[in-house]
Amino acid sequence: MGSKGSVTHATRLPAPLLFVIGGVSMYLGAAAAVWLFGSLSPSAVAWLRQLGAAVVLLAWRRPGRAAWRGKVFWLAALFGLVTAVMNLAFYESLDRLPLGTAVALEFVGPVLVAAFGSRSVRDFGALLLVVSGVVLIADVRWAGSTLGVLFALSAAVLWAAYIVLGKRVASVGLGVDGLAVGFGVATVVLSPLALSTGPVWSSPRLILLGVGVGVLSTVVPYVFDQIVLRRMGQARFALLLALLPVTATAIGFLVLRQVPTLPEAVGILAVVVGLTIRTRDVEPAPEAL
Repeated sequence: MGSKGSVTHATRLPAPLLFVIGGVSMYLGAAAAVWLFGSLSPSAVAWLRQLGAAVVLLAWRRPGRAAWRGKVFWLAALFGLVTAVMNLAFYESLDRLPLGTAVALEFVGPVLVAAFGSRSVRDFGALLLVVSGVVLIADVRWAGSTLGVLFALSAAVLWAAYIVLGKRVASVGLGVDGLAVGFGVATVVLSPLALSTGPVWSSPRLILLGVGVGVLSTVVPYVFDQIVLRRMGQARFALLLALLPVTATAIGFLVLRQVPTLPEAVGILAVVVGLTIRTRDVEPAPEAL
């Protein structure tokens, strides 16, 4: 099938490049979500994002019967639910906290995964550099509501679970089909959130934005996540997630003409150095998507 062939071609790209492409897509999706916040609640936007991603993935992949049965189905369903609730918690935190604070708090999740996967002093040194760089780039400001902080920390825990479950989904051969099944299940389970999406259905513009958020913020970056997760361990994957704020800084400079401050520039350097000196994980044999 041509669509699956396109994914196969993507597997040949270097992992950091896939992350940059996925990061650009994710932040374009975030911009679309901000536009939707003017008309809808964060929970409504999160559900629309899930719906858009599920519709596109199910139409594209059309998972076979095996993906809807037994342990494989329940693993995909759990992965989809964790991912959906993670996005919901993050959107709710964005509604109450400055973006930098929410991002920095959410990075607690992948940092913990990386810490548990570290094996040497060099690994911990790399981890420390990455953590320091993320904090500097995010320009953390301890402002906002207690509820916002709780939502961000909840998103952090769920992000850690996303990495662990995503690795299992990739390892059992579900790949992108697992995303389609999981996101479909999550959309149905969280369908009560659709009650707050009323204004969308009378506005083609809002419907288009909702689908766009799902494709840009979920389909593209999460499909690339599955490709990368099959090629490396959880710890190295978690550290590569630090490229996301680096990508955001680059987009701000190139598109918005936002010149990085000195702390941001130092943070970018720290992240790059940390990713460079991190011990490489043994890569498993590739599997078909």
